[in-house]
Amino acid sequence: MRDAPLNPAFLQACRGETPAHTPVWLMRQAGRYMAEYRALRAKHSILEMIKDPEKATTVTLQPVNAFPVDAAIIFADILTLLEPMGLNLEFISGKGPVFHNPIRDPADIRALKAIDAGRELNFTLDAIRLSREKLANRIPLIGFSGAPYTLACYAIEGAGSKDFDNVRAWMFAHPQAWADLMDRLTDAVTDYLLAQIQAGAQAVQLFDSWAGSLSLADYRRFAAPWSRRIFDTLAREAPDVPRIHFSANGGHLLEEISTFPISVLGLDWRVDAAAAVSKYGNPLAYQGNLDPARLLASDEAVREGVASVKAAFSGAQAHIFNLGHGVVKTTPPERVKLLIDQVHARD
Repeated sequence: MRDAPLNPAFLQACRGETPAHTPVWLMRQAGRYMAEYRALRAKHSILEMIKDPEKATTVTLQPVNAFPVDAAIIFADILTLLEPMGLNLEFISGKGPVFHNPIRDPADIRALKAIDAGRELNFTLDAIRLSREKLANRIPLIGFSGAPYTLACYAIEGAGSKDFDNVRAWMFAHPQAWADLMDRLTDAVTDYLLAQIQAGAQAVQLFDSWAGSLSLADYRRFAAPWSRRIFDTLAREAPDVPRIHFSANGGHLLEEISTFPISVLGLDWRVDAAAAVSKYGNPLAYQGNLDPARLLASDEAVREGVASVKAAFSGAQAHIFNLGHGVVKTTPPERVKLLIDQVHARD
């Protein structure tokens, strides 16, 4: 079950080694741009698919079977972690995820429940086990969670937002309650990621999708200590499992994030990769950071982008090629294949 994968390039790069080729996987590589996914989605809700290990495994493997990616990532959603804590989640067509009982008052935080990931999120853990079995050690499997700050944004806002102004206002107004909420979320995320590793995840990524809405000073006060605590625990409890951090629009936060006990620093497409590598150096491995819009443009835009990104990371001890955020739902699948082929061909 836990034997080294036949294609070890991704894990080698995570460890700062030099693999035989540049590994590549894509955030949201399983999803709406694939006809196979849309066919399944037409019959089932997102939560039905996530909570059925067979269906979640099917979606996890769809891009693996279609493209020569160097890692798979489990099909799940960061927000299911909040359900067993007591928040009522629904995905509404045209609106996205909605919590019908968001946190409005500090008293609401005290009503949140501690989770037992092994029992209450067992559907994702079972999907990890089944995906590992189906992958048969061809390539590694990545597990993930949302970071406490990003989860708090959804828990308080109750839905998505452009910049979460209301959440930041709440955070400033209730700093002690905020710290209590972040403590609870950190405990839940840590339990969840350790359970994923126990189930067979060979690397884990923490998505702090909305951290970029904070200034560096506020990030250091209101978010970073809790993300750091998660990575500290993972490094202590599962030192051999690579730890990846990714934040969208968070280039101004890298000065702090780069000090976390992480294996891989993910960069979004807005970041000057060469400057980041020069500033934050090694032994960190780096992940990223092609603009996803290039896959919407043309084959030549993809080729140019691959060459540019690989050149920008040439000074890194190790580089995992990825997009600077997720695959856009209107991306032609043939461009995904071209991208992966170009990454491998240019070594």
